[in-house]
Amino acid sequence: MDLSAITKHSALHAKPSGLLLQYGTAGFRMKAEHLDHIMFRMGLLAVLRSKQTKSTIGVMVTASHNPEEDNGVKLVDPLGEMLAPSWEEHATYLANAEEEDMQRVLIDISEKEAVDLQQDAFVVIGRDTRPSSEKFSQSVIDGVTVLGGQVHDYGLLTTPQLHYMVCCRNTSGQYGMATIEGYYQKLSRAFVELTKQASCSGDEYRSLKVDCANGIGALKLKEMEHYFSQGLSVQLCNDGTKGKLNHLCGADFVKSHQKPPQGMEIKFNERCCSFDGDADRIVYYYCDADGHFHLMDGDKIATLISSFLKELLLEVGENLNVGVVQTAYANGSSTRYLEEVMKVPVYCTKTGVKHLHHKAQEFDIGVYFEANGHGTALFSKAVEDKINQLARELEDKKGKAAKILRNIIDLFNQAAGDAIADMLVIEAILALKNLTIQQWDALYTDLPNRQLKVKVADRKVISTTDAERQAVTPPGLQEAINDLVKKYRLSRAFVRPSGTEDVIRVYAEADSQGLTEAGLKLAILLPQPPK
Repeated sequence: MDLSAITKHSALHAKPSGLLLQYGTAGFRMKAEHLDHIMFRMGLLAVLRSKQTKSTIGVMVTASHNPEEDNGVKLVDPLGEMLAPSWEEHATYLANAEEEDMQRVLIDISEKEAVDLQQDAFVVIGRDTRPSSEKFSQSVIDGVTVLGGQVHDYGLLTTPQLHYMVCCRNTSGQYGMATIEGYYQKLSRAFVELTKQASCSGDEYRSLKVDCANGIGALKLKEMEHYFSQGLSVQLCNDGTKGKLNHLCGADFVKSHQKPPQGMEIKFNERCCSFDGDADRIVYYYCDADGHFHLMDGDKIATLISSFLKELLLEVGENLNVGVVQTAYANGSSTRYLEEVMKVPVYCTKTGVKHLHHKAQEFDIGVYFEANGHGTALFSKAVEDKINQLARELEDKKGKAAKILRNIIDLFNQAAGDAIADMLVIEAILALKNLTIQQWDALYTDLPNRQLKVKVADRKVISTTDAERQAVTPPGLQEAINDLVKKYRLSRAFVRPSGTEDVIRVYAEADSQGLTEAGLKLAILLPQPPK
């Protein structure tokens, strides 16, 4: 490790005085003007992680659904997973080190993790379409090269595509080819095979309107659409030619405001979906004959997918351990439908996709989606092998179901939630089941719900347990919530501290519109610590 070269290059990416940041589930995110030093330092850290794991590591420059003025960065571990928790701590340690401490911090991390500094390192980089992203990618490259790492810059990618590339490179191509064409071909081949087996009356050429949040999803769908055009026609809106990234559009806007994005004209019963800025979230929606907006969020997506998988498993005669993983934000109606109608077990974890992903890995087939539309399905290696065997050996209805399952497995980006992959899975299931979007929506009716943010001086005054559904401190708060909840039928409510800002997040649901009042009363209950 050439410490003098690191010191010299680090000075070119100087840390603003007094700035302290924390690496979270989404990596680092904030206003772009404060991030150059973080990009350089994450290049350094990626090299150390690559040397330690003897694997390719990914670095993605994106701030996902945040405004265009923000940016961020996160590292991708060898099988396309999020960075290991112990290395999140190293990322925070390195990000906050003063210039004069950089050498010592790098040596500390290397020694603590027993990094062989003579080991080769390889890092791959992707970026979204933000104006600051290209410059920041170069800062990452500076960090990689000064520590002697090799680098491949993929340029513009969705976040899930970078996860895919990392996984491909570390599995010797078994997961797929580590090229953008490899990604397009793998997903499209599986999707086209599935749509060939759909028995819908070929009346309606299947079409879908896609709000791309003026982000990277538009560029990649334009490149990809001819690969799957025989099974689906997509009409892209908010494709980046006019509007700003994530401004009044995208999955987060649609979910939060419960209304269509600007820049998209929706006709009666037209099937539509929205990606977020880096295309790792998706929500569906339509407007009915009366002009009412109907949203199919992550809960409805998880219900559609898990129900379909359970039906296929019954068809092939395999009794596998299937589980759905949700957070406290999942609508109670979705949980009841899955458990009582579909007989699929549901588990709740803390908020944050890393917690859902970890829990989903405990099942033969684990389906997880946050209500915001971020999620996927995970299949164990044993299940993949078994389904492949059945698809080869069986020729009857069981064989057809096994072949459908095999293609569904190929479609899911199991390394990460992927809006493009999830879109193709949903479209395939709707075609195979001959379901309209209205019939999908009618599987169950969401309970009315309300989400609020309450600004506080110190969010740490509230602590929680039971997957964030019960408040532990301050004393008396949970009892007050319980008293309020008793007044409404099928109601529940919780409060939790934000992981990133000094706000308390409030959620309430019930079977009546009195819920709005309940949510506001709940907000008033929150303690306002002295400033």
